[in-house]
Amino acid sequence: MGQRQSKQPSPAAAVHARATTTPTPTPGEDEQQGSALEAERRGRRTTTTRRAAEGAMDTFFLSHGAPTLSIDDTIAAQGFFKSWLPAAVAGAELPRAILVVSGHWEAAAPTVNVIGGNNDTIHDFYGFPKAMYKLKYPAPGAPDLAMKTKELLEQAGFGPVKEDHSRGLDHGAWVPLMFMYPEANVPVCQLSLQSGRDGAYHYELGRALAPLRDDGVLVLGSGSATHNLRRMGPEGTPVPQWAAEFDGWLQEALLGGRHDDVKRYEEKAPHGRVAHPSPDHFLPLHVALGAAGEGAKAELIHRSWSNASLSYASYRFTTAKN
Repeated sequence: MGQRQSKQPSPAAAVHARATTTPTPTPGEDEQQGSALEAERRGRRTTTTRRAAEGAMDTFFLSHGAPTLSIDDTIAAQGFFKSWLPAAVAGAELPRAILVVSGHWEAAAPTVNVIGGNNDTIHDFYGFPKAMYKLKYPAPGAPDLAMKTKELLEQAGFGPVKEDHSRGLDHGAWVPLMFMYPEANVPVCQLSLQSGRDGAYHYELGRALAPLRDDGVLVLGSGSATHNLRRMGPEGTPVPQWAAEFDGWLQEALLGGRHDDVKRYEEKAPHGRVAHPSPDHFLPLHVALGAAGEGAKAELIHRSWSNASLSYASYRFTTAKN
């Protein structure tokens, strides 16, 4: 979805803004992409050997909340993301590459960003402190991963999958990653959501991506457990009942293995349409859940709140053992 611009954007509009403009490719892009491809292939050979002993990677749904997470250390979720590497949340070794499905990129058809060299940092928000617009997260692109993602989706009937050779990382990707992998040394690729499709569709899309986990790829869905920007409140005020009840239902449904209920959250969950007036920040959860495979086990790995009603509940999905 495109950026919504206005002369005096409201805080809600600022949080929810999208990016449609993409940077112009620079000279030498072919050489950069060739270098990125070779580096990614070398990393894949090393990581694949290591992963053979460790097994497939878990997948994760991360609530990234408001863009101010990037500079406000009073937001509890920032501490959680900073603990990612020290606590080895995704394993003791770095992933070979990261595939992010963010609530801030929707397209008419599934689309991957195919980037040689480093990803640009998209500041897809308005009306925030100037310091936020100076932040950069120049993680390497992951062109091999992009093409493998495209191949898997098209083989599963989700094609044609488009390629975007200039789009960088939106804040749903780079804000949590700047704390999780602060050296920006892991290649990153983004996959778009598909406009007008529901949770069940995105769950199946995620299932098509499951083989990536055996190749050392960390699959991340980045959104928000609750995301009604019109009902945000001042910091320090109690969590409203609708938000608490939806957040609690989500935990019970995921940990209880009620995946079909989660796919049909609008009719199954209390206050489903209030918690998510638009599905964009909830659909990344379905992709991450699907990528973990049938019968995946869920674990709540973080919960905190900001702006009264924005839940930062985040989950790990582990493949069921046969």
